[in-house]
Amino acid sequence: MSMSKRERYLFIRILEACNADCFMCEFALSRDTFRFSAEDFAEILPEARRAGVGYVRFTGGEPLMHRDVVELVRTGTDAGMRMSLITNGALLPRMVGRLADAGLAQVVVSVDGASAATHDLYRRSPGMFDNALRGLRAAAALGVLPRVNSVVGPHNYAEMPLLQEVLTEAGVRQWELSALKLERVIAYPDPDDVRRVGDRVYNADPAQLLVPLGKRFYGDTPEEQERYFTRSETPRASRPLCHVVDDVIYVDGKYGRMYACSCLPHRDGGGAPLRDSDNDSGSIRLDTPAFRSHADFFRDRGPDLCSGCSTTAAGYSDDVARLGTAAPWQY
Repeated sequence: MSMSKRERYLFIRILEACNADCFMCEFALSRDTFRFSAEDFAEILPEARRAGVGYVRFTGGEPLMHRDVVELVRTGTDAGMRMSLITNGALLPRMVGRLADAGLAQVVVSVDGASAATHDLYRRSPGMFDNALRGLRAAAALGVLPRVNSVVGPHNYAEMPLLQEVLTEAGVRQWELSALKLERVIAYPDPDDVRRVGDRVYNADPAQLLVPLGKRFYGDTPEEQERYFTRSETPRASRPLCHVVDDVIYVDGKYGRMYACSCLPHRDGGGAPLRDSDNDSGSIRLDTPAFRSHADFFRDRGPDLCSGCSTTAAGYSDDVARLGTAAPWQY
């Protein structure tokens, strides 16, 4: 296995409960009681440091529903990690001050429409859009790096130029457009119109407008676009290798599994055990032989097999292959 010299990303799913009803999400309105504990996080941090982790991102479900999330952020910050979390934004305005005080370095908010009339409809949750924008503006004012992830499909792609303007005005610094992924082929009546709208967004002047990270959600090359529009296969890392797996450890706390990419927990039943079953203590271990074998498989086979890659992951891998590195927070 080639060892990365970049600081790695540790993703931890700290709960599966959620307070939104998003139509595209398996956690919609979940009331699952699992919570990743402060004790588990304290145990994992020394392992993370040994594995070269510099960035920790909490995912869910909705991380802001975890009653100890502020203290978890503080614990990670005190351990020298740059802490991040991804949220639907509903609770962000009332919590962002405490999160910033605890050292939160980045907040990622899900925004899928350019107004409350559309975003709240897609998220099936009134008030989401206004809270998301208020939270993002407050985060920027408090020195927390504000990022937005948007799920894009036939229902909302035409809104992306307007959303680009809204997010730029709000002070958002990073933006991912992630293709809608469902267990069926997603049909666009006019792929050429998607290209026209998308190219306008991706080719915008970065001095004037926020430009999305990574690859175009419909693909950069004719081959990627053909796969996307005919088979709903999202653009992925270019051959011959996926470099994401050298830099990412995704921990699913509830099931005690870890994965070499943040997309794999939703699509791959494998991964590797988080706790070492070879000793009586059952201690948390990262970068185990089982994890390295899992990562090696997707490094070699991911560019051919992965059909749910995110545009940011694909772009990150290609940047590493082309440049040997990637800018911080690009994944």
